Order: sequence, then C-alpha cells, then structure tokens
Amino acid sequence: MYDTATRQRALDLHASGLTFSQVSRATGISRSSIREWASGAVPSPRMTAECPLRDGRLDPSRPPADYAYLLGLYLGDGCISEGRREVHALRIACCDAWPGLIDECERAVSAVMPHNKVNRVHAPGCTSVVSTSKHWPCLFPQHGPGPKHLRPIVLAPWQQAIVDAHPWEFLRGLIHSDGCRITNWTTRTVGGVTKRYEYPRYFFTNTSADIIGLFTATLDAVGVQWKASIPRPTGQVNISVARKDSVALMDAHIGPKH
Repeated sequence: MYDTATRQRALDLHASGLTFSQVSRATGISRSSIREWASGAVPSPRMTAECPLRDGRLDPSRPPADYAYLLGLYLGDGCISEGRREVHALRIACCDAWPGLIDECERAVSAVMPHNKVNRVHAPGCTSVVSTSKHWPCLFPQHGPGPKHLRPIVLAPWQQAIVDAHPWEFLRGLIHSDGCRITNWTTRTVGGVTKRYEYPRYFFTNTSADIIGLFTATLDAVGVQWKASIPRPTGQVNISVARKDSVALMDAHIGPKH
C-alpha cells in the first residue's frame, strides 16, 4: 500500500529514463507495482489513502466530532494490531446487548476512515468492529505494546484540541465503552404510604489512572460533578455521577446505551 506521493516519485523516475528494475532498486517498490502504475491503472482510494494528519492536525475532511467519539471508544475497548505490509487493524469490542452501540461505532469508524471497509467480527456475546489501514497508529498514537493501564496514556496536542472542542462526544465514547447508566431505587413510607424513589446515575470504570484522569478532567470541563471510589485490588477505579443536575446534563448529551 503506497500513497500518491510515493507512486508519483516512482513514475517520475521511470519517466526520466530508468527501467522498471532500476526504479525498483532505487525505491524498494516491486517491479510489478511500478509497471502497473505506468500502465495507467487506477488504484482504489483505499490503497492510496493519505495520512489523515496534516501539519499536526486532523485533516478537515475527517469529522472531528466523530473522531472524538471514536477516541473514547478506543481508549475504553479498542486496540490496534499489526498485520502484513505495515497494515494495522483497529478493533473496537462492543457488547451484543447494545446493537445501537455497534451501529454507532461502525458509523464513526467509516466517517474517520471513509475509504476503508469496516467489518463486524462476531464472538459469543461480543461483536468487534474492525477496519484496516496503515494510518490507524497515526490517529491513535496511544497505541503500544501491552495493556493500556501499564503504559502512559497522554493525548497529543491535536487530540486534546479536538476533545476540548467536542467534550460530549469524547465522554459519550468513554461511557459507551467502559461506562453505563443505571437506575437505583428505594422505598420510603410517607404518610403511611410506601413510595418508590428512583435514582439514575452514571458509572465509568477503568484501570488506567491516565484514562480516568482524561474522563474526569472532561467532566470538569462540562460542569459535571463526580465522585471516585477507592481503587479495587485490581486497580480499577469507579467514577460515579449521581447528583440530579449532573445526571440531567449527562442525559441531555449522552443517555443510556441501546
């Protein structure tokens, strides 16, 4: 998979008088590929897609709100694995109990990487939304070996700028991956009558202190009050949003999974 600039350089070398073999030795590109390009064959957009970053910023053709949502999903339940020819696969694991989440995840992946096919890989109780591209590590520089909680997770300046501009989409992605909205209830007797009271709240659970920090900092930015639990022996921290006004704010922008 070669981008347009690489293809054009090889064609320019051939046009200067070099043979296919000479161009191949100079560039490391196979003779068959150079011959195919010189014949005028037009590759699919997927094969020549340019890096989606331009001058340290997300290309304007990629919707930043969709990227912010996908970033939240990736930090919660996503990973990137390397395949052949430096092609990487982005995988977002989604619970089958929330088919709307799977649809929304697929839509966001397609919006961020529009020339690449998106697949659904099924497993018991889970569907992974998968897309391959050599540029996924560019979009998610947090990619690295081992679990996320065992390595630093810090947003690049261009990522932080997107989160600052689209905080609710980022929070929505995090909640859709490692969070939930539940309803607690209790009963109380008032004037001899037993009444049921419901208390909706949001939870977000993660083992990475850095990801917890990104979540709570963004909550602070949008005016949502939260409380953190004492870390469990496994290192997991549970963030609770329970105040009525903060829950109402979350409902207006996020809502329950579906």
